[in-house]
Amino acid sequence: MNIFIWLWLGAIVLFGVAEILTEGMVSIWFVAGSLAALAACVAGWTLGGLTPEATQVLIFALVSAAALVLTRPLVRRFMTKPHVPTNLDRVLGMIAKVTEPVDNDRASGAVYVDGKTWTARSADGSVIPAGTQVKVQKIEGVKLLVQYSEKAEVAK
Repeated sequence: MNIFIWLWLGAIVLFGVAEILTEGMVSIWFVAGSLAALAACVAGWTLGGLTPEATQVLIFALVSAAALVLTRPLVRRFMTKPHVPTNLDRVLGMIAKVTEPVDNDRASGAVYVDGKTWTARSADGSVIPAGTQVKVQKIEGVKLLVQYSEKAEVAK
């Protein structure tokens, strides 16, 4: 029996196991290439003046590349998880009122936004006095990162 049959069967198993162990769809295309090369090996195909082994390697490379190019965008669409906004995301971009001076060096600060008081830190490191209106830039854990804005108007 041709040793290349065993080589391609081993490649199918190896790439298949690698695919099972990973979540990123990284080797399924090589399974398809190995299957095509196995078919070429069993059928005894040759291309042009190439040896049967060189033909099998070429078929493996071409089928793997074609499978990658043709299916990767589709797979990426299904593998990408959409961002699901939470109720907390709605405060992003809102205007908040500083209720306790925001001072990153002292790890202090609080703002009132959307009916709730939040712990706050300055996005740019500046000290922001109480009573100032700020814009919510980002959420990190349970803290809002805010930035002073001269154009800040209370959101209605």
